[in-house]
Amino acid sequence: MSPTIHKVGIIMNGVTGRMGTNQHLMRSIVEIIKQGGVKVSPSEFIMPDPVLVGRDAVKLQKLAELSGVPTFTTDLESVMNNPHYQIYFDAQTTGRRADGVRQAVKAGKHVYCEKPTAASTEVALELYELCKKNNIKNGVVQDKLWLPGLLKLKRLIQNDFFGEILSVRGEFGYWVFEGHTIAAQRPSWNYRKEDDGGIIVDMLCHWRYVLDNIFGKVKAVSCLGATHIKERIDENGQPYKCTADDAAYATFELENNIIAHFNSSWTVRVRRDDLLTLQVDGTKGSAVAGLRECYTQHYGNTPKPVWNPDIPQPINFLEGWSKVPEQEVFENAFKVQWELFLKHVVKDTPFPWDLREGAKGVQLAEKGLESWAKRGWVDVPEL
Repeated sequence: MSPTIHKVGIIMNGVTGRMGTNQHLMRSIVEIIKQGGVKVSPSEFIMPDPVLVGRDAVKLQKLAELSGVPTFTTDLESVMNNPHYQIYFDAQTTGRRADGVRQAVKAGKHVYCEKPTAASTEVALELYELCKKNNIKNGVVQDKLWLPGLLKLKRLIQNDFFGEILSVRGEFGYWVFEGHTIAAQRPSWNYRKEDDGGIIVDMLCHWRYVLDNIFGKVKAVSCLGATHIKERIDENGQPYKCTADDAAYATFELENNIIAHFNSSWTVRVRRDDLLTLQVDGTKGSAVAGLRECYTQHYGNTPKPVWNPDIPQPINFLEGWSKVPEQEVFENAFKVQWELFLKHVVKDTPFPWDLREGAKGVQLAEKGLESWAKRGWVDVPEL
């Protein structure tokens, strides 16, 4: 019996950018093609057939050679009008995303896009309603939900390891070089507000879906932003003024009385287990998760320190923590969500991470900026 192959054309717009190339193309779509498609059953598979779209033909040609994906174009209109392509994926800069999604809906394409889904909550909701009205399947990238470290945290919660969860503390970031002597490792638009840059807009979208899906819905936020580095060097070697925030210090109140605090910074040097760490403290135990690993300390293993600054600290606080063993096989988080979305399009399986969920992330970023401007707490109402 020959297998059933569902060939799905995907318009990958803006894929020459860092995330689009590395995570979405090379580590997701190319890997899905290499493995023979998304397995639906022993005899049924979904095979992606991407076309690379961007504004720079030279970059697209190089990317086509690197990825082995032969089809590329700078003419978005032509592939939008081609019925072979059923899915529109958008990894452009935030300011261009809404127009791309509107064009895709008009062309009858299903929509999958990076976050933030828009530059404002109003537009983000408009895109969701537009898809809903036109019966267009839609989704937003919420990759951190499939990180091994966070999945291990979720399993601990499911098994009531923590008891009552009291607090969540997140540390995210690293030093992004200014470019004067060492080249920057992030694009310059990230540091210009006029180009929709800023770490609050970027990262609070992530923290919204992490908190909502793992710990509890966000009720309120208090956020302080900062532009610590005032000048950087752009891709052409020219100095430019930084007008967007490069650090954010945010506290969130969740619906179940959990307090969460996240420090997000592109101006911090890392002395912790990973670029992102989450510490969860509960009445029965605590855990610290990075991108891949997770360590726990149960109530019975908790040391009893006594404050005495006049003697060397007798307790090694890094001891007494146990590494959570590898109990599952974890794949690339972006690839996992791509496979789920492809199944959703072809087989109509559930996919709750739609553009409405993306709008919630934009909403929290806006409320964070509002809190910073007001220097006070701001409620986060239901959308």
